[in-house]
Amino acid sequence: MLELDAMVKHFPFRDSLGRARGAVRAVDGVSLAVPKGSVLAIVGESGCGKSTLGRLALRLIEPDSGSLRFDGEDILALKPAALRSKRREMQLIFQDPFASLDPRMTVEAAITEPLILHKLHRGRQRARVAELLERVGLRPELARRWPHEFSGGQRQRIAIARALASEPRLIIGDEPVSALDVSVQAQVVNLLGDLIRDLGLTFVLISHDLGVVRQIADRVAVMYLGQIVEEAPAEKLFRNPRHPYTRALLAAVPGQGGALKLLEGDIPSPIAPPAGCRFHTRCPYAEAICREVPPPLVQAQEAAGQIHLAACHFQDTLPPATPIREAAADARLARLQSFFIPNREPTA
Repeated sequence: MLELDAMVKHFPFRDSLGRARGAVRAVDGVSLAVPKGSVLAIVGESGCGKSTLGRLALRLIEPDSGSLRFDGEDILALKPAALRSKRREMQLIFQDPFASLDPRMTVEAAITEPLILHKLHRGRQRARVAELLERVGLRPELARRWPHEFSGGQRQRIAIARALASEPRLIIGDEPVSALDVSVQAQVVNLLGDLIRDLGLTFVLISHDLGVVRQIADRVAVMYLGQIVEEAPAEKLFRNPRHPYTRALLAAVPGQGGALKLLEGDIPSPIAPPAGCRFHTRCPYAEAICREVPPPLVQAQEAAGQIHLAACHFQDTLPPATPIREAAADARLARLQSFFIPNREPTA
């Protein structure tokens, strides 16, 4: 459904006198493929480039180089009119629903806007808005209200309804639950899972919450400093991470209890990333080759029959991983599922 090949996006910056001083290397040669009907999660620390990658995938920002194909069609070659038409099939759910919803538009106006733009459901647009609100667990009579009259979880449901209005085949969720508390997170994750299953959506989840990722993703791609360092089926990655950075992320999962070594130090500047392996400045297993030679993203030796890629010179000789303790994983799953209630949030 979606293919990105060697995507690059650098953001140049200038000093107070307007002189070029370098560029932030937000995305630096990323290749990904998202099969139809699947859920791909992109995870990593803040500043690793995952949100920029999501916007590149929808051509909301233009890449410096690389190729982008949606359902086999070259999106970068489309003219503005054709691109607008194609965007009906590709939508984005933003992280902060309060910022992404226009405070001067009622819920009905916000959801009707894509229907008008793409000339959908003429003559029954109000009925379609009611259907979409029902679909995301809100009462249709709430359509006349304004965004500030809703809770954070309700606003995110409205944002999801707006994304569904154009009847897309691909949705990218940019941290869609990170701004919500745990109980509301579970409701929205539950809703997204139902929509993906019932509507046959292809979904790309951008997140830093590995608990949420484990609930919904089929595959996981781990980003560090603008590059993919590991990609694998979700359960495979959680049970047997092949890259030291992935192991460090899993060590930070609540309840892990020190089964893996926690990551130390800050992420280097994306303006001047380290030579060789970009993770070597924080890696407990780094050796001389790591400081000089960038490791390729290659298939793990033990991953026969499954596509499990990792970019580490020593991925096949690292000590055995003990990713998430089963008891801790079961406790996290039970705690999250305890909030899984029917997809209707109480409203005043």
